[in-house]
Amino acid sequence: MKTLMRASAVALALACSAAAPAALAQAAPPAADTMFRATTLNLAAYGETKIAPDMATITLGVMTEGKTAAEAMQANAVRMNAVVASLRKAGVPDKDIQTSNLNLNPQYRYVENQPPQLVGYQASNNVTVTVNDLKRLGPVVDATVNAGANQMQGVSFGLKDPTAAENAAREQAVTALAAKADLYARATGHRVLRLVSLTEGGGYSAPPPIMPPAAMMVKREMDAGTSVSAGELKVRVDVSGLYELTR
Repeated sequence: MKTLMRASAVALALACSAAAPAALAQAAPPAADTMFRATTLNLAAYGETKIAPDMATITLGVMTEGKTAAEAMQANAVRMNAVVASLRKAGVPDKDIQTSNLNLNPQYRYVENQPPQLVGYQASNNVTVTVNDLKRLGPVVDATVNAGANQMQGVSFGLKDPTAAENAAREQAVTALAAKADLYARATGHRVLRLVSLTEGGGYSAPPPIMPPAAMMVKREMDAGTSVSAGELKVRVDVSGLYELTR
């Protein structure tokens, strides 16, 4: 009887010792629960600088009409050649003169209850001109209008190299972002531990063209030179950052 009891006790002890690791394993929390869960801030800010433009792009052209397509195109070519010659005379190099649009369209007369009647053709030809010296912009416009340009699509100001202005905007954006992170951290009883990631968006983009007054849409003789005010450009850079906080 004693021998049987000893055997049972030994078996029970062995069973308990074997079950102990399994019990401990079940009691241990999953690895995901032991991972460090940081308090973070995801913020955005921007920086903006103003700078005077140092170049301009103008799109101008010639529109002519004729009874036939050949007549309209020939008249257009003669006048456009005169416009291009005036640009060269004004000091614009060939590399800064680019044909941007050439169209030929039939013109119809519409009478009620009758089929459209072909009355002629309209030809148009545009060139995009880059002016790298803004002091010459007004004289360039005057020269082309006097040479026969009767279409003006607008003037767009820009920068030859926006790098310096963009970098200044970047510095402002990062400074503003860091200040915002410090403010949120203090307000929530934390402090900024580190910047985890930084992303940039946006950057310099040329502003839309400034449309000219109606007086510049037709050929005219200039009593005074065209006045051009370039103003300032805004260069903006947007950034977003992820910050880790600690107490």
